[in-house]
Amino acid sequence: MFLKTYRFLTVLLAPLFDYILARRVKQGREEEARIDECRGVAGRPRPECAALFWVHAASVGESQSALRLIHDILARYADAQVLVTTGTVTSAKLMAQKLPERAFHQYYPLDRPDWVDRFVAHWRPDFVIWMESELWPNMLRALAARDIPAVLLNARLSERSGKRWGMVKSAARTLLQTFSMIFAQTPRDGQAFEALGARKVVVSGNIKYSALPLPCDQDDLDDLKASVKGRPVWVYASTHSGEEALAMQVHQRLQTQYPDLLTIIALRHPHRRDEVVEICQEADLAHCVRGEGKSLPGEKDHIYIVDTMGELGLFYRLAPIAMIGRSFSDDGGGGHNPIEAAQLGAAVLSGAHVRYQQEIFDEMKGRGAAKILQKPDELYDALYHLFGHEDALAALQLKGADFVAAKDGILQHVEDRLWQLTDDAFNKEGKKAE
Repeated sequence: MFLKTYRFLTVLLAPLFDYILARRVKQGREEEARIDECRGVAGRPRPECAALFWVHAASVGESQSALRLIHDILARYADAQVLVTTGTVTSAKLMAQKLPERAFHQYYPLDRPDWVDRFVAHWRPDFVIWMESELWPNMLRALAARDIPAVLLNARLSERSGKRWGMVKSAARTLLQTFSMIFAQTPRDGQAFEALGARKVVVSGNIKYSALPLPCDQDDLDDLKASVKGRPVWVYASTHSGEEALAMQVHQRLQTQYPDLLTIIALRHPHRRDEVVEICQEADLAHCVRGEGKSLPGEKDHIYIVDTMGELGLFYRLAPIAMIGRSFSDDGGGGHNPIEAAQLGAAVLSGAHVRYQQEIFDEMKGRGAAKILQKPDELYDALYHLFGHEDALAALQLKGADFVAAKDGILQHVEDRLWQLTDDAFNKEGKKAE
């Protein structure tokens, strides 16, 4: 009943979808030039290839995790190509920079039946890999109707989502059985999917641990190191509204002990640059905006505002300490991926409100690989301690890097299972890379 009602409403309210897209364009949350892709209109022809994989990764975190898998798919299947879909402008820009040859990006269509059918009819994927927790009924119905093999990879299900789907358990079972296998991040996730009626669930771990290290341009890193010239530096990574003001308050307190301190604020959403510049001006803090011209901070700049995409790898290599954003409040909190920073040798700090990354942070905390702060006031104390105690800073950096390195084999374990499914789905001869 739920699925029939959902489909009926998405047909009945079809004009609303265009209104939603128009509003998102006005807000800068969609690319106007590519808006038809959100309606299922392809931005390019389907490639002539032996097999077309479709990898769907909703936003930046999921798409970053998928990159190594995409490389491995293309290495295994020499004549294959990979369609990658995401749902945000930020992730689209990231994919434009990082996708390898034979992989290309399109925006994911809104879940309106005719748009979904148009998308699937054009691309006709041979194998589908969805990342984490996206369950769109009309799209899954379209895949099942065409008998297209699909898996749910790095799957997670929050307690809240589990309860919601539990209220429509029959519908959840129908949707989940579209996937021939679900690779769950944790035993709790696996049990939750099984309780909803999933066909086959494997607890595989979190492939974020096996993601490729964030890249950086070595010349850019050398330029920044020369510009910083040994100044104490830290980065507040992937900041959201309210966190920039906190960073500046902490900076001003630390300045009494470290007058040449440089605070790097890397925005999660670059379009907020002007808002953050205004906060700097109100705080009377000299600042520099990186911008597309890659401006460098001068000796008198206290705050370095990073409004570019795909450069966190640069700043995790530059700054010995990384505070991870969106983690101090239940309202809008949830945390961001700490693995990328730890992998590159930065000491990881985070607030305690990290429900989207809870298992990762719990394990890192237990291993001494990250320091969890209960409230914003503790950020000053943590930075003051680490800047003043090189041994404590080095220990936190080392434990973080070792923690991630010890889990690097998770993706290989997943791929061993995945290749069994993909090899069965295709005529393997002639498609596997030599």
